[in-house]
Amino acid sequence: MQYVRLGNSGLKVSRICLGMMSYGAKSWREWVLGEADAEEHVRKALDLGINFFDTANVYSVGVSEEITGRT
Repeated sequence: MQYVRLGNSGLKVSRICLGMMSYGAKSWREWVLGEADAEEHVRKALDLGINFFDTANVYSVGVSEEITGRT
């Protein structure tokens, strides 16, 4: 995996970012995947060296962030 510096923060993040908007509660959007799918995808991403995850408190009304934190 290739890594780059994140601005002037000194952090090194993977060039590939996994967006977490697709994970959370189906009550938010019908196309959202549940926690089991998220865990499988995040674990695989970590195994591949991905350490950059895009999440926000508005994705699935915060459930996406909770899932990201537990995984």
